[in-house]
Amino acid sequence: MKIFIAILLIALSSSALADGRKLAVPGNPLWQTECGSCHMAYPPQLLTAANWRQMMKGLDSHFGANATLDAKEGAEILAFLERYAARDQRYSANTQRITDTAWFQREHREVSNSVWTHAKVKSRANCTACHVTAERGDWSEHSIRMPDGRRWE
Repeated sequence: MKIFIAILLIALSSSALADGRKLAVPGNPLWQTECGSCHMAYPPQLLTAANWRQMMKGLDSHFGANATLDAKEGAEILAFLERYAARDQRYSANTQRITDTAWFQREHREVSNSVWTHAKVKSRANCTACHVTAERGDWSEHSIRMPDGRRWE
């Protein structure tokens, strides 16, 4: 029975994001501090464990920056990312970019290029430019604010 409940909880947490609702992000102060020092600490559920392993291997050239961690910190963050990583291949990317996943592409198919290049957005990786409550785990379409201040419709 406990295994069934655990599987059900994993399935629900994976589908919660796909439905555009709350995404439960477990606490990990080291992950929040280290990853959140340069950008939003992206929830582990946005990529697969294999993607996170690749990302953590290449921190010396992390999207143009050196984000190297000491071995102990790197191992702790990787264990956290692997534990809560997506298990659905819609969240897998050949480039380790969340924006290259099938899930991201489907969810953002209606977003125009003018939004992505807007001065307040600048990049598809800048989730919080529109998802203003994302850092609290709320990815709901009801909380989206476009760069010009409009609500997403």
